[in-house]
Amino acid sequence: MDKLWAPWRINYVKAKHKRKCIFCRAKSHPSIDYVFLKTKHCVAMLNNFPYNNGHAMVAPLRHIKELEVLNNEELLDLILTLNKTKKLLCKTLKPDGFNIGINLSASAGAGIPGHLHIHIVPRWKGDTNFMPVIFNTKVISQSLGELFNKLKKC
Repeated sequence: MDKLWAPWRINYVKAKHKRKCIFCRAKSHPSIDYVFLKTKHCVAMLNNFPYNNGHAMVAPLRHIKELEVLNNEELLDLILTLNKTKKLLCKTLKPDGFNIGINLSASAGAGIPGHLHIHIVPRWKGDTNFMPVIFNTKVISQSLGELFNKLKKC
């Protein structure tokens, strides 16, 4: 079996045992969690364990797990923050498209099922190459810190 040395993944392994909500923590510690946009009701942050370069998440500030719990002001702010996040990613990364989605509950794939959040993943033509298919390995071409600095400047 081939091994890919990825020491930065240890944080992900350890994080599974922690019970702190990253979205709630981001309210008071935005620089720790790559928060690049904060509104009255929402936060947008880079995913520390991205599926693709620029993988971001938009979440309400209030710790809730279902869409129907949002009031109209929060719901509108969530969609407007998602839209602004998409625009920032377009300006910064110039992707060809996006995957945007919400996983509600652990059985639906939510890694943090207690706090509603929307994933926004930039995509490029040909960004699925031989690495994931043959080696089951995804290549992320830019550091989170570098991308975070670019998004903060927009």
